[in-house]
Amino acid sequence: MTTRLNGPGAGLGWLTNGFMVAFRHPKPLFGGAALLLVAAILPSLVTLPMQLHAMRSGIPQSPAMLGGIMAFSVLYHLLLVPLYAGYLRMVDALERGMPASAFGIFDPYRQGDAWRLIGLALANVGLQVVLFGAIIAAAGGGIISWYVQLLSAQAAHQQLPALPPGFGTAVALFIVLCLFMMGFYAISLGQVALRQRGVFGALGDGIVGALKNLLPLIVYALSFLLAGIVLLLGFVLVGMVLALLGKLVGAWLFLALMIPLYIALFLLLLATMFGVMYYLWRDVCGDGEAPDMEPATAV
Repeated sequence: MTTRLNGPGAGLGWLTNGFMVAFRHPKPLFGGAALLLVAAILPSLVTLPMQLHAMRSGIPQSPAMLGGIMAFSVLYHLLLVPLYAGYLRMVDALERGMPASAFGIFDPYRQGDAWRLIGLALANVGLQVVLFGAIIAAAGGGIISWYVQLLSAQAAHQQLPALPPGFGTAVALFIVLCLFMMGFYAISLGQVALRQRGVFGALGDGIVGALKNLLPLIVYALSFLLAGIVLLLGFVLVGMVLALLGKLVGAWLFLALMIPLYIALFLLLLATMFGVMYYLWRDVCGDGEAPDMEPATAV
């Protein structure tokens, strides 16, 4: 399948359109984000009491218990992937002028597409492990031994070891890899969720599309960083005002206003993230161009 190459300014367009799509369709998108949030925190209702019990009793958890918790967490997050695809389908339907509801995130399970999406997630994890391993091998195996020494020094409250040779190169490569994986995941998930593409075909589209559009991905990351700083400053200022009101009226007022504000901010970030993924996929592999974005060049 043909993937398209976009100019650097497309990265800013992905962020802008991803942010605005939530306000064009607030009820289904914020509702879907709320359902995703609830689904994501459900495992903590099982694992958190176990961890709190271990902390209170002073008895460290056994390796088998830790392994079981980790396996449960990984399995559960694989089961969440179809919900991500359902959210992308909901965004696609709304942007095409079709009706959609927040409960549309469960459609991949109802329509029998869950196994393909879980298979894509497993392939994605495998690719990440291979690429991260390749970076560590290229930067030198000393990073692994340094990390082990770091953990031991922290546990024993000793002086931290010096950074190993090749650490800076590894960090730079990890940053580039994270940008690549962000584009790769958005494209491959969009292909399976919205184009019914096979897992291996979607993987190929994701790799090629992300490599072609690495420059706009960098622009997107820089734009997201700047927007995040502005948003964080605004959130801190609002928090300071609410804290002042809390001192004047009572701490209950601070909590009553701050907790809903925090939840609303998190829901906005979720909706924006999936909006960015949708517009990235649409500009690279979709059949239409998003408004206010640079025209794509077929390659």
